[in-house]
Amino acid sequence: MPRALNERFFQQTAIRLSAQLPGTILVKRVGAKIRRARIVEVEAYLGPKDLASHSSKGRTARTEVMFGPAGRAYVYFIYGMHWMFNVVAGRSGKAHAVLIRAAEPLDGWRADLSGPAKLARAFGITRTHNGLDLTRNGFHFVADPLYRPRIVRSKRIGVDYSGEWKDKPLRFVDVRNPVAARLKS
Repeated sequence: MPRALNERFFQQTAIRLSAQLPGTILVKRVGAKIRRARIVEVEAYLGPKDLASHSSKGRTARTEVMFGPAGRAYVYFIYGMHWMFNVVAGRSGKAHAVLIRAAEPLDGWRADLSGPAKLARAFGITRTHNGLDLTRNGFHFVADPLYRPRIVRSKRIGVDYSGEWKDKPLRFVDVRNPVAARLKS
């Protein structure tokens, strides 16, 4: 069984990590089953200067995990109904994070993982996972050296409030993956 990607992998800036996460495989135990899915779409959030990032409001109880060590889960609730799953990136104190937006279910698992809320729901990701170390077995990412994604960058989705940051090309999509055809542009 492949080993979990280590903290060093996640210590890259959010932009570099976002370019490397598509094609990796997210692994998590859901009930009695191990669920695996290939990452297809992510978005980079670049710390307090990035007006689309939660950390732009400063260090709060909600954002504290973003300022901590790389490779931790940052999970938050939006619109009173959806959990969002992010991975903390970069060095401690920088508050970089990568939102996991979409994935392709593997091993015969049938699930719609074509959006961040759908992905979190299918994987059973909730606030209880906030701050969890994603570099250990049980809930982690693994590399797939045989898979070669084809990454296309574009602007992030749903951040129109963020001034000049709304048009930055910080969304990374593996257009080689068939799930990419179903994603919101």
